[in-house]
Amino acid sequence: MSRHLGAAALVAILVALLSIRLTQFRDFQMAQVAVYVTAVAGLTVLTGLSGQISLGNGAFMAIGGYGTALLLLHLAWPLAAVLAASAAIAALAGALVGAATARLHGPYLAGATLLLAVALPSLTYKYPGVFGGEQGLNVTVSAPGSVPLTRWQAWITCGCALLTLVLLANLSASRIGRNWRAVRDDEVAAALAGVNVAWARILAFVVSAACAGLAGSLLAVTTGLVAPTDFTVTLSVALLTGAVIGGLGSLAGAVWGSLLVVLVPTYATDVATSHGLSSAVGSNIPVAAYGVVLIVVMLVFPNGIQGGLRRLAARVVPSPRRDEPVPAEMNNTAVRNASREASHEEIPKTPARRRARGRIGGGGRRLRLLEHERQQQLGRADGLGAGDHQQRDPDR
Repeated sequence: MSRHLGAAALVAILVALLSIRLTQFRDFQMAQVAVYVTAVAGLTVLTGLSGQISLGNGAFMAIGGYGTALLLLHLAWPLAAVLAASAAIAALAGALVGAATARLHGPYLAGATLLLAVALPSLTYKYPGVFGGEQGLNVTVSAPGSVPLTRWQAWITCGCALLTLVLLANLSASRIGRNWRAVRDDEVAAALAGVNVAWARILAFVVSAACAGLAGSLLAVTTGLVAPTDFTVTLSVALLTGAVIGGLGSLAGAVWGSLLVVLVPTYATDVATSHGLSSAVGSNIPVAAYGVVLIVVMLVFPNGIQGGLRRLAARVVPSPRRDEPVPAEMNNTAVRNASREASHEEIPKTPARRRARGRIGGGGRRLRLLEHERQQQLGRADGLGAGDHQQRDPDR
């Protein structure tokens, strides 16, 4: 915990110093990257640790964004309370979705969450008086003192992203994270080890939805507007793409994936504009560049950018070799750790238990002696049977 907090504090200081020297547009880009880091980090926990594929996190971002707009518009809560309430509302929605899809796996789960991503934003058109319809709702946030608004937004979003990463890192290293890995590796083995599989899957959905709701709230604060066009299926696919590119199950990979998702289309648009391409051609350049980067990363780094960096680091600094190979039954550390955590109490080594073990050991020795005597009796019987044709001396 202290190590994660120390690293987060160091990064926060560097971000604060960097934002002072950047332009307003770069501060806005920094805020966008932090928003995606918050959402992708929650998704990489859901997909990378618990093994559940979700294409509906864009819908949870919509819940957080519209919750922020409605709370600021009607209740005028402080920004910190609004962010926490939006994350809690999205977490409640995630609990409902997780409970409803607890028995779904693979493409069936992905299809169910995709349906959520398609259907939920359409509710804004059905109730325009509440959600503003196609125009959406305005979100007004003021910066304290003489701090520029874009710099303040960058500080708020980066602070929330760092806090999310610290909490998820500690959660992943706890018993809950080990249970998630056990469920991902083998649900049957995890259940036999004492893990409540359904509860673990639902909890992963709750955590991922809370992160997505917080990201949607930060997006509303950054852009100043929430509209149904901001939370389409494309957003959900972009979040999953960022998690896969960065490396599933890696929080550092969420940062790399978010950087690519945010910066590649922007730089591709700048290149198309600088070369004087028409609007029809220039609008397709970001999509093409995005696809090329995705293909290259998947070919060069099959395990994501973070996995590739780990592999390169292992080549530069090789790990010491082990004299003895690890047994096959000890490879599944997640299930073994979950079994250790699931046992409520250790059986004490009482004198009665030692006597029972002694009786078991003594019984085994007596069984071997009885088996040996039985073999000897059978051997003598065979010898007598072979000598039945000889006459016995009656005097004996």
